[in-house]
Amino acid sequence: MLLPHGAVIAVVDGQNFELYRNAGDEAAPELAALPAPKLDAHNHSGGSHHSSAGNHTGGLVNEDAHASAAAAWLNGQVLAHKIKDLVVIAPPRTLGELRKHYHKLTERAIAKELHKDLIGKQPADIIAALREKY
Repeated sequence: MLLPHGAVIAVVDGQNFELYRNAGDEAAPELAALPAPKLDAHNHSGGSHHSSAGNHTGGLVNEDAHASAAAAWLNGQVLAHKIKDLVVIAPPRTLGELRKHYHKLTERAIAKELHKDLIGKQPADIIAALREKY
C-alpha cells in the first residue's frame, strides 16, 4: 500500500471526524493525529427525512448533516491547497453521503476510500485496514 507522504486520512462516521497525516514515507506510513476540525452540522437539509415515534430517521438527518459538514470542510481544505492527497475511511452509509457533497477537486484528491468504521481506532489499526484493502 502506497500512502504518499503528507497524505491526509479522514476517518468519519455519523457523529465523529478524526484526521491523521502520513508523517512517514509512502511504503512505511506513520500516522500522526491532527486536531479535529469544528464542523457546522446545523444545516439539516434532509427534506426527504420524516421522523415519527416509530421512525428513527431523525438520527439519520443528524448523521447526514454531519457527513455533509465533514465533506464541506474537506472541500475547503482541498480548494485552499491544504490537502493534496486524501484518504477517506467511513462506514458505507456515511461514505455514500460524503460522496454526494464532494467538490470535483476533492474527488480528484481522493487517493483511496475504505468503507469501514474505524473511529477511535489506533493509527496502527488504520494502517492495517488500509493494507488489507490495498
